[in-house]
Amino acid sequence: MSEVLAVTLTEAARALRDGSMTSVGLTEAAIAAAERADGSLGVYLARFDERARAAARRADEELARGIDRGPLHGIPFGVKDTVAVADGPTTAQSLVHDRGWWAGRDAPVVARLRAAGAVLTGKTTAMEFGCGLPEEDKPFPFPRNPWRTGSWAGGSSSGSASGVAAGMFLAALGSDTGGSIRMPAAFCGVSGLMPTFGRVPAAGCVPLAYSLDRVGPLARTARDCSTVLGVIAGARDGFGASSHDPWCGENLGGLRIGVVREHHVPADGDPALHGAFDEAVSVLAGLGALPVEARLPYWREMITATFVTAASEGLAHHRVDLSRRWGDYGVAARGLLATGALVSGADYVQAQRVRTVAQRAVDALFADVDVIVCPTASVGAPPFAALADEAGHQDHAGVFGKIYTPYWNPLANPVLAVPMGRTAAGLPLSMQIAGPVAGEAAILRVGDAFQRHTDWHRRTPDPCAAAAPHERAAADAEGSA
Repeated sequence: MSEVLAVTLTEAARALRDGSMTSVGLTEAAIAAAERADGSLGVYLARFDERARAAARRADEELARGIDRGPLHGIPFGVKDTVAVADGPTTAQSLVHDRGWWAGRDAPVVARLRAAGAVLTGKTTAMEFGCGLPEEDKPFPFPRNPWRTGSWAGGSSSGSASGVAAGMFLAALGSDTGGSIRMPAAFCGVSGLMPTFGRVPAAGCVPLAYSLDRVGPLARTARDCSTVLGVIAGARDGFGASSHDPWCGENLGGLRIGVVREHHVPADGDPALHGAFDEAVSVLAGLGALPVEARLPYWREMITATFVTAASEGLAHHRVDLSRRWGDYGVAARGLLATGALVSGADYVQAQRVRTVAQRAVDALFADVDVIVCPTASVGAPPFAALADEAGHQDHAGVFGKIYTPYWNPLANPVLAVPMGRTAAGLPLSMQIAGPVAGEAAILRVGDAFQRHTDWHRRTPDPCAAAAPHERAAADAEGSA
């Protein structure tokens, strides 16, 4: 079982075609993993076990008849519960969201997954509307980190990242407005790709901020993310799992890598961060890459632009519901959305002007380097108690100030997060690889080469062992019942 759960999407696709695995076998292993650990992890908001079994049988039958829908054919797949799936309602992990929204319809990205033969196993947990925090008093599963269940899985694609790490599916959809793909990927020790803005359709995804939101994949490896991107982007643009891909290979000879440490390696970061990041850069240099020190222009301005834009656009979407159903929102979600009322029209316009200036500066930076690497966060998955202040609002001055994803959201650039090491306490650390606009091929090439020479993406948690003693006892009692 453990060998099945640790397999990558790319390896599974190959095994399905050489007959050493079946989609039914993969799907049953994924369901068994959910039965074993989802009670302690809160990965699923809704499971589609019987429909997944039927889809797996159909995939095996088609492959046996020579009908091959591509590398996702027969692959167990999770979908974040902000993305519409015809099999059930989309809740956005909120009491407020209209259950009739996109009811009975697939979002375009989901329709593309089905057409490619993916086996949809269920809807995964999220933070409320992509901006809240876990709240145990709400009637939704409480998503936890599979490496340590007393810690956060990251927001907001929590269930998607946790489920990949725990073997409940081989890939999943997430969405990213301020880091919601890359942050949980980092904290759960998997790979996550935020594509170029606009490459993947966001229709059918519950909006947070229209000019920031992006939909993308989470999986074990950069190569797996590339395979999924080739399907959900809806274009045959060179992405895929084939060994004939033009960007494949371990040699990074001559590739210029901008190495960013400013703002990313603080004195109060995890003690293991500096060494892990230096080692990651050393691995890339050993493959022929040319590291050069770099700095990100307009760092603080872009962080501010992310929050100003998200709060303003979020309030525009939620204004009526906030006035009528304030108490039904979680404390953190309504707190962030309500701050949009403090942003003037002039502030919002200025933020967009600064975005344009910063995009030009970053474009100029990529004239001198091919990709940029930096830590995704300076800490591992934080304990739940560190996420909010006494009133329940996000503690932006604390742990959120040590997460380095929001810089990239006001820009159009693609960014990949990959595991690069462990904290002093044994939790995953992660590296971001950013590329020029429409430069997914470059960052996926670097991520793939890095993972061919490291094994951080191969390490899998034992969610039962990660649970606190009282959680393990409860799980054992539930299982014996």
